Amino acid sequence: MSRVYFHIDLNAFFASCEVLLDPSLKGKPVAVSGTTRRSVISTASYEARTFGIHSAMPLEAARKLCPELIIVEPHFQYYRALSDEFMKIISGYTEIIEQASIDECYADMTEVIQRYKHPLDLAWEIQRRVRDEVGVSCSIGVAPNLFLAKMASDMKKPNGITVLRIREVPQKLWNLPIGDMRGVGEKTVPLMEECGIHTIGDLANFNDIEILRPIFGKNTEMMIRRANGYDDREIITEWDAKSMGVSETFLEDITDYDELRGMLRGLSRTLSNRLHSSGKAGFLLSLRIRYADFTNIDRSIRINEPIWKSDDIYVHALSLFNSNWEENPVRLLGISVSDFAGESVLSSQISLFDEKVAHREETISVLNELNEELGGIRLMRASEAVKS
Repeated sequence: MSRVYFHIDLNAFFASCEVLLDPSLKGKPVAVSGTTRRSVISTASYEARTFGIHSAMPLEAARKLCPELIIVEPHFQYYRALSDEFMKIISGYTEIIEQASIDECYADMTEVIQRYKHPLDLAWEIQRRVRDEVGVSCSIGVAPNLFLAKMASDMKKPNGITVLRIREVPQKLWNLPIGDMRGVGEKTVPLMEECGIHTIGDLANFNDIEILRPIFGKNTEMMIRRANGYDDREIITEWDAKSMGVSETFLEDITDYDELRGMLRGLSRTLSNRLHSSGKAGFLLSLRIRYADFTNIDRSIRINEPIWKSDDIYVHALSLFNSNWEENPVRLLGISVSDFAGESVLSSQISLFDEKVAHREETISVLNELNEELGGIRLMRASEAVKS
């Protein structure tokens, strides 16, 4: 039996949250952003998007497109609280959920949808509950695999429901610009256009795979399969994830070393808490640096003993950062731990952790907070805990 996947995407989530906080913003062009000259747009309301404003656009450019644009500084704790409410609703239908970001998730609805006389009644019900209980609208894509579900949810926004079957791919997907395809980045588009690939259909029917290898590398065949509507991935839940990670996106590009180092310290604490609460520790630590031009630097280091303590995570992450940061403006930092140790390895070390780490972490926390106060470290944080 074919699987039935939903991709559920909260529409213009940050901006929608700000409207809930201040109803006078409803129907107006709103952008969530910092307020300095170097700030970039985090999310824009649909009214603002009609002016051509979009996420990652420099604030000054957005103001030129829409002089009456209302700039609102973010309230991330509020966003996270509403995101948690959203996930509680979805988890009431199925346990097979993958939260892709703060405002979207994949859900395997294969079993639950059979209880509905009309299959789309489930999607309508979820939309209604999210609207009534969380206060924001969502778009839902329904498809037999994750790629098509994501593509479907993007087709009707805001508040749309789209079903996309494999047999409908030539009709519904192939005429779309190649830049609309999930997995094709802004920098990749001109490279593909140089190869004569302007639409998703062009990629689906491209014959000379070797020409594309310099662009996609080992993912070349996978991208062509997806352009034809096929995707073999399965949902990765919290419990069977092969890695655990956290990341933070700056609202403003950061070049100050102390700020970036402080960010790594905070990420290390958060990741340590998640690992400990899940009873996990891993041998492989990975660092991601995303620059202002959206290029990524991914580096990893293998550790002799499984790590979960924040101080150990921080030391290795900072070492990777120092070795690979090119002193360019940074948009995002992320840390993950993978290659989890087996229960036999963990059982011999967890008790030692429980006895010693509380006092040590408390001491480290106090010292770092004092250091941050003295140094005047300023972090502009924007939101996301990821499961990679």
